[in-house]
Amino acid sequence: MRTYLDFETPIRELEVKARDLRTVEEGDDDTVSVEEKITALEEKAREKLEEIYGNLTPWQKCQVARHPERPHFSNFIKALFEHYTPLAGDRYHGEDPAIQAGLASFRGRSVLIMGHEKGWDTESRIHHNFGMARPEGYRKAVRLMEMADRFDIPVITLVDTAGAYPGIGAEERGQSEAIARSTDCCLSLGVPMITLVIGEGGSGGAIAIATANKVLMLEHAIYTVISPEGAASILWRDAGKAVDAATNMRITAADLLEMGIIDEVIPEPVGGAHRDPEKTFEAVGESLERLLAGYDRFTPQEVRAERQEKYLAMGEDTGGE
Repeated sequence: MRTYLDFETPIRELEVKARDLRTVEEGDDDTVSVEEKITALEEKAREKLEEIYGNLTPWQKCQVARHPERPHFSNFIKALFEHYTPLAGDRYHGEDPAIQAGLASFRGRSVLIMGHEKGWDTESRIHHNFGMARPEGYRKAVRLMEMADRFDIPVITLVDTAGAYPGIGAEERGQSEAIARSTDCCLSLGVPMITLVIGEGGSGGAIAIATANKVLMLEHAIYTVISPEGAASILWRDAGKAVDAATNMRITAADLLEMGIIDEVIPEPVGGAHRDPEKTFEAVGESLERLLAGYDRFTPQEVRAERQEKYLAMGEDTGGE
């Protein structure tokens, strides 16, 4: 059964009616009439889907970005990468399942692929800590990025986290220091680094593996310094005002592209990536291949310089005196 979000109720009603009619169609003598009704309902559902998804609010996009059926890191690995060899451990404390990483082949090119994994059911979500990494996750990221740099292997990261884990143990093991060192490592790489925000991009937990040459976002992903609920709790002392916070924080892909924070928005199928994952994977694959090819003749110094210029230019006032 498909999971519907609150604002998708009109779509759900139409699709459920069509599905119910298909169930009784086999026992109905007037199959032509029933098929016509099903076709009409499906067409109305498609029209309603296009209407709703063509006018999503920032808060609705936030809900889509968190959709439980949205493709995760593991789905992208299976769809786009070959010969994936997972690598684990930070060589200091242990392994962090919230950040998955490994070497793989992407359309004939060796890459280091790394990203947050939230999990897909209760057991796996607990195992992966809902994609919220601990210090050992970021220290693992540093270890593997430095390895990729030594062997001239491009780095691709997939971001999908509400933020770094704020637990006592994580703080005791140096969470903020680990995030800072991982961010610094991203900036110092002499190999190209491309990041794609596939769901949530939350705070330093995202930036630690997303300070890349090119930052892409899926159309309905979000990227923000704090969750709308967290911002509402701070600004209004009321998490219920998350809708207002999301509207004012400019967290959508379109807003971030306009501000120059990201470099490209990858369109999603109507209804979100979870309705047609294969089409989403195809679009992502084309963008990654094109961008990686653009660095084939770059020297390590040129790669670093481009990344440095990108982040130094953020926040510049280009209009007026």
